[in-house]
Amino acid sequence: MEFTAKQIADMIKGRVEGDENATVNTFAKIEEGKKGAISFLSNPKYTHYIYDTESSVVLIDEQVELEKPTKATLIRVKDAYECVAQLLQMYDSMKPKKTGIDPLAFISPTAKIGDGCYIGAFAYIGDDVEIGEGCQIYPHATIYDKAKLGNACTVYPNVSIYHDCRLGNNVTIHSGSVIGADGFGFAPNADGYDKIPQIGIVTIEDNVEIGANTCIDRSTMGSTYIRKGAKLDNLIQIAHNAEVGENTVMAAQVGVAGSTKVGKWCMFGGQVGMAGHISIADGTQVGAQAGITNTIKKAEAPIIGSPAIDAKAYMKSYAVYRRLPEIYQELNALKREVEKLKSE
Repeated sequence: MEFTAKQIADMIKGRVEGDENATVNTFAKIEEGKKGAISFLSNPKYTHYIYDTESSVVLIDEQVELEKPTKATLIRVKDAYECVAQLLQMYDSMKPKKTGIDPLAFISPTAKIGDGCYIGAFAYIGDDVEIGEGCQIYPHATIYDKAKLGNACTVYPNVSIYHDCRLGNNVTIHSGSVIGADGFGFAPNADGYDKIPQIGIVTIEDNVEIGANTCIDRSTMGSTYIRKGAKLDNLIQIAHNAEVGENTVMAAQVGVAGSTKVGKWCMFGGQVGMAGHISIADGTQVGAQAGITNTIKKAEAPIIGSPAIDAKAYMKSYAVYRRLPEIYQELNALKREVEKLKSE
């Protein structure tokens, strides 16, 4: 489908600079622009590309001042990154979705499948499973007995959803993820370890997206929770009885230990690790590779380091740490001078 610059500007409440009849039918990065494509500029590091890009239309923030004219038609908006996300969502929603059940899929006679669903070849749907309307279950996905999925869920290939787990509406789970495997529960004895049965479930609320090869363990009792709107990247581990709050986002390789409660609207960089049985306040911003060992009580605080501390305090401490070899040499020189003065 083709859209004019004016049509796009009307959709996202933008202002056209240039040819409002310029048409686009695809997306492109600004540095790889081509005729008929729409690009965006939100990072100042890429500003130099806007003057020569071959894209027909470029989204740009309202306040950005350019040094010279551009070949492309511009659409001025409050937030170019947010607007391109809206356009990509529209574009994605226009793609036709598969429907129907592949004859090579296995569906238990006791399972309930909603209208308009797609179930791909070699998918397995167990006893008493309930799947809502408009769900997309891709090949080789496995949904075990008594699991329940809401409407418009997408389960990509090789996902495993264990028995009794609960998914809300509009949940997306990418390939290789495991929902509801046993939590890491073992009690030491004289001969080794006794396994503690994990009899709880995992509950994933509405509008959650889970990246590839992420594992969310079932609880010992009760439920492990991923609250509505949370977004988890690839290769994340959420342990038993943990809770991830509403609209919290986590980058790849984050690890949340058992029974830890993460608040709302938190942001975690890659490889952050959290100890068990602690709480993280709402809005906490955690830098990559931080190690959180204690409860964070102050809301919306940026923290970094291992053990994690206030980000400003960490930067000051790190500035000293970088000078330790020099400080060590100065200290030794002072010690020698003191010893010399004592001997005299």
